[in-house]
Amino acid sequence: MSPVVARQSQQRVLAVDPGLTRCGFAVVDMSAQRTGTFVHVQVSGTRAHEALEHRVLSIMRAAEELMDRFRPDVVAVERVFAQNNAPTVVGTAQATGVVIAAAAARGIPVAWHTPSEVKAAVTGDGSADKESVNRMVVRILRLDAPPRPADAADALALAVCHGWRGGMAGVNAAERTSTHSGSRPMQTRRGAALTPAQQAWRRAETASRAPGATAPRASGTAASPALGAATGTRGRRGRVS
Repeated sequence: MSPVVARQSQQRVLAVDPGLTRCGFAVVDMSAQRTGTFVHVQVSGTRAHEALEHRVLSIMRAAEELMDRFRPDVVAVERVFAQNNAPTVVGTAQATGVVIAAAAARGIPVAWHTPSEVKAAVTGDGSADKESVNRMVVRILRLDAPPRPADAADALALAVCHGWRGGMAGVNAAERTSTHSGSRPMQTRRGAALTPAQQAWRRAETASRAPGATAPRASGTAASPALGAATGTRGRRGRVS
């Protein structure tokens, strides 16, 4: 099977756990049978003493490099909620802004998921703790151990969540959270439709759910190399570098 055909049968998700101090990025290929293949993970960080404009620029460049390198079908972002720690919320929103702007500039659809949606999708429990989520991510993606730091594991869980929730590309955050109140739906190259890869993925997903189809297993049997660093990439033959 050629790489082009293989890509049309799955959806490549770039998931982002946004933040200025630490921003987690994960690339996962999700198949229509709801199995996932680890591709890449990294955490890009900035220092608090740096000028704000340089910190934001650093996150934007990291996002752009990953989008151009891995060419995702969709960017999944964790939704921002108001918290007591205003500086943290502001920094997270700033990082989110440059990431979705980079996606829009490339015509890549953006989807949003809350932390509870991620937990529910991965473990079946919207209030699950991080350890439970990490265990399931390791099983689903056939890793030897959860990646470190936590931002990397969170990004991987977000990618799995997006794949398992049916590829909710282009969800307008204004409809679901007041932090984006009044924003307009993001318009991308897809217009009112999905990209060709997403359309193929949806068709295959629908076929897999047809009566008589075999339900996929949530975990694999093959173990993959552990990810002990903040950055890891699996090549086409399954190697992590």
